[in-house]
Amino acid sequence: MLNNNENSTSGSDSLDVAGLKRILTVMLSVSAILAVVLVTLGITKLIKYMKKPEAPANVPILASASYSEFTTTEPVVYHTELLASSELADNYWRPLPELPEDQVIVPEHVEVKALYIGSGSALDKAIELCNNSELNAIVIDLKNEYGLPYMSQVPTAKEIGYVWDAYDLQAVVNKCHENGIRVIGRIVSFNDRVAAKHFPERAIRDANNNVVKFSNEGNNPFLSPYCVENWDYLIEIGIEAVGYGVDEIQFDYVRFPAGATQNKVKPYYGEENQYPSKAEAVNRFLQEARIRIQDTYGVPVSADIFGIVLTSPGDAAIIGQDFETLGMTGIDSCCPMVYPSHYALGTMLAGHTFKYPDKEPYLMVYSVLHECQSIYKQEGFTYVRPYLQAFTASYIGKGNYIEYGYYEINSQIKAIKDLGIDEFILWDPSCKYPSGTYDGDMSVETD
Repeated sequence: MLNNNENSTSGSDSLDVAGLKRILTVMLSVSAILAVVLVTLGITKLIKYMKKPEAPANVPILASASYSEFTTTEPVVYHTELLASSELADNYWRPLPELPEDQVIVPEHVEVKALYIGSGSALDKAIELCNNSELNAIVIDLKNEYGLPYMSQVPTAKEIGYVWDAYDLQAVVNKCHENGIRVIGRIVSFNDRVAAKHFPERAIRDANNNVVKFSNEGNNPFLSPYCVENWDYLIEIGIEAVGYGVDEIQFDYVRFPAGATQNKVKPYYGEENQYPSKAEAVNRFLQEARIRIQDTYGVPVSADIFGIVLTSPGDAAIIGQDFETLGMTGIDSCCPMVYPSHYALGTMLAGHTFKYPDKEPYLMVYSVLHECQSIYKQEGFTYVRPYLQAFTASYIGKGNYIEYGYYEINSQIKAIKDLGIDEFILWDPSCKYPSGTYDGDMSVETD
């Protein structure tokens, strides 16, 4: 017979076992719940990671982001555009490329005093002139109206077959940089008869889909500024040049043709009110070029424009170069060609009648740029860097022109300096420039 102590011990053991079972059951339940929670969190995190949107294929990625389970990401802020967004433009073309603000490279603006040297044959003379004057840059053709005078590897250019080796781009860049000279690569944009004939679907056409030719453009076809394939081609040339070390990409002929078509047929861009304006087409191209070149690589983008658009809204509408909005595309600078010879006899500006504009280089240049100061001095506007006349315009007829030498060129420099503009580009298609300091420091008759 068991004594009381034994019976008491046996009862206590039974109670202890039952308690342990209850504790173990609770612990197992808690563990199961924790496991479910952890698995759920892991799956949720994996789903979020898998759903993370990819970067657009056409936007170069400059830096890869690293992710940690303990960090949170803020919403991406994209580069602010100064021009109002347009649903019509987005639908007609495509939305502008999106580059995260922290990846945008804003180049430091450089005051350029340059001269144009075509396809590089005048390079040595230009370097000598720069080394002995205020000039600090050269403009060389990356692409002219007939093709690319360096051995470009851009597929479209090679397909057309108008690439040749007039100069070695890398050698030009190296030689200029050794002398402290900037290289600006000029790209003739939509005035391209060869590409327009090779790609008729990219040319300006009529309502019957026939390529049209323009009387004021040598009776030649014109690439359409509405065509995004043309944009891509031109921008690809600029990006290639950046790889060679070119310091600035300058787009010329960023416009529609001037004047009527050869057979008086009307160009067709779409049904009425169903397509953006000509100015929107030009601006949109420059915005894309800025994002894909300037913002991405930190290499400035500039554009050449007709001088007449600064003071004539009617002419601006015809060719699509609206000065007031073009200057808000975010490009580094725009270069109005304010050549006195390009203005009509009897032009009236600022209360003055220019009977022979070519004969008054100082006052003509001063009056044009003074007339539109309220536009280019507004906040956010691009830098204005005028192209100045460095050639004799004998083609406008005897009695209507004067010989342009150093004095006439330098008087135009004085005109822009008197307006507070300190940069310019000299243009002579023959690339023959007189010696001089080109500092605008001279006494010039202004009446």
